[in-house]
Formats: sequence, structure tokens, C-alpha cells
Amino acid sequence: MATARRQIVAWESRWFVRVGIVSFVASILIIASNVVIGGLTNNGHQSAFLLSAHEHGGTVAIYAGLQALGFLLLAIPLYFLFRATAARSDRFRRQLVGVVIAAPIFFAIAAILTGVVTSEAADKFAAGEAKPTMTKQEAATECRKELRENGAKEFGEEWEGGSSPTADCETTEIEDDAAEQALSNSGLQGLGFGFGLAGRLGFAVALLYTCLYAMRVGLLSRFWGSLGMALGVASLILAPEFALIFFIYFGLLAIGKLPGGRPPAWAAGEAIPWPSPGDRAAEEMQPEDPSAEVVEAPELPEGEGEAGDGEAPGDKPGDGGSGGQRRKRKRRG
Repeated sequence: MATARRQIVAWESRWFVRVGIVSFVASILIIASNVVIGGLTNNGHQSAFLLSAHEHGGTVAIYAGLQALGFLLLAIPLYFLFRATAARSDRFRRQLVGVVIAAPIFFAIAAILTGVVTSEAADKFAAGEAKPTMTKQEAATECRKELRENGAKEFGEEWEGGSSPTADCETTEIEDDAAEQALSNSGLQGLGFGFGLAGRLGFAVALLYTCLYAMRVGLLSRFWGSLGMALGVASLILAPEFALIFFIYFGLLAIGKLPGGRPPAWAAGEAIPWPSPGDRAAEEMQPEDPSAEVVEAPELPEGEGEAGDGEAPGDKPGDGGSGGQRRKRKRRG
């Protein structure tokens, strides 16, 4: 058993720094990909975004490549934590390792397909090949609805670039619909959506389950274990980029740069569960050295307890000897 623990600690020690660096690199790549794609014109209108993507086709390719590589690298720290947790718990389901590896791969495939779909739709829209399904009357209805909701002042400020705010709004609504048609008519969009959904679901399950058991065996603190679980759920409901908070923390843990150091379970090579709040309270209430505890006895009144005639020290007043037993005296004559 001791040999197995030493082997676990030795394997993890060899990979700690590398896993930490990979965690940082993966997080930086994913953040950088969003910064890159954010550089394209995006004023809330799909038509403006596709025109900008057509003019900067290389930017879309860089975005897809950075995001795909970043998510692929996330599989390494996630698998490292999964394996470390499995080595310390017999109840841990090791069969889920496939989900841990597949989820980042699905994200990478979805990122590449999104880049391809965006580039194709941008070229098609810029060439005028995308046809809108929205009529001019429907566009006018949407603009009147926007005018009522935002008010004349805000509506006029939004469409002040054209000769007529209403006409400019109607034209943009039709162009946005044409851009949506260019994206939806791509044969790869459905495939990319499917891979993205599978990646979200798998990533949420992998992060939620791994962080739960890693917290139970003592590899993660209660705070970071709970936060990792919450971020796993957030990656399914909101966006997977939220989970980068956990991977940045785990990178610091892996390279040993956390202020409090790694939890003891890492160095022990076995599970060291965190004490419950009740256990901590009981430990705080317990004295440090019960055998050395001093009990103060109440002081006796002056003269009480002193030895009298025929009494030994420690006898009660009136007792004839030690032990509190009264002596009987014989009368003579």
C-alpha cells in the first residue's frame, strides 16, 4: 500500500509543472480567440458582422484555430485531476474518462466548423447570393415595434446615419435576415451545433463529477471544489469560457504557487477528506492537553479542615481518625 502511494505521488510530481503550464496556455488561447473575433465589426447586426468577416477572413481562421487548440489542451489538466482523484477513491467511476477526453475534442471540432460556416456565409452574403425571407412589410412592422419600445429619441440616435431612420431600419432588418439565411443554409451549421452541444454536455458532466470527488478525497478545497462544479453547470447553460476561472486556479495549484500550498492529499498519495463543520467545532472545543488540565478547588474557611486533638490531617472535624471514620472510646471504672 505504501509503495502504491509513493508511485502515485511520484507520477503526479513529474507532471505537476507541465500540467500547470498547459492550463495557463489553454486559458490564454481561448481568451485570445474571443479577443480576436471581437475585433470584427459587431454592432448587434448580423449583416455587419458577416461583411467584416468577409473583409478579414484570416481573423475568422485565427479565431477558430486558437479556440480549437485551447479546448484540446484543456483535456490534459482535466484528465490529470480525473486520474489523481481515481487513484484516491474506489467509488470513483473511472469509466467516465471517455467523457473527460471527448468533451474538449467536441469543442475543438465545433470551433473549426463554426469558423468554416462563418467564412462561407460571409462570402455568400457579400456576393449577394443570400436571399432574405422577410418582406418589406414585415421589416416595417419590426421597425415600428422598435420605435414604440425605445422611443423616438433613442430610435433616431440608433439610425441617424441614414437619410431616414425608418427607411434605414427597414433596410437593415432585411439585410440581417439575409445574413441569417446565409448562415442557416450552410450544411455544416447543424453539425457544428451538434458537436458544440455534445461538448457542453460532456464538459459539464466531466467537470462536475471530477470536482465533486476531488473535493471529497481532499484534492480540492471545499470552496474550489464547489466552484468547479458550479462552473461546470455554467458551461452548459451559459458559456464554457466561465470554466477558465477554475483552470487558471488549477494551474496555480499544479505549479505550487498557491498561498496555502496544495492540499495534504496530494503529498499523501491517498484520500484525506476535509473535516465537516461539526468535526471542526468539536476539535476547537477540545482542550489541547486534557491530562494537564488544572481544576481549581474552592477555598475553605479559615480554620476549617485543620487537624484537631486526636485527628489526623485531612480528617473531617469531629472524626477520630483518617478516612472519616469515628473512633469509639471505652469508658473505664
